Amino acid sequence: MPYIKIELTREGVTRKQKQQLIKGVTDLVTDVLNKDPHLTHVVIQEINLDDWGYAGEQVSVLREKGITADKK
Repeated sequence: MPYIKIELTREGVTRKQKQQLIKGVTDLVTDVLNKDPHLTHVVIQEINLDDWGYAGEQVSVLREKGITADKK
């Protein structure tokens, strides 16, 4: 019974995007590990920007500086 946890910063990920993540990860585990999709659990946890840090800074501060994880 696979359990996959996806942690993201809370920055407006839509319901549709979450559904795409859940479907995509489930399909990947099914294809690669031959696991039953009906027994595969995916949890998405959103973390407040103040509660996530990178390189010694809170992500909220990095966003204020214009630093994002978006593709250029």
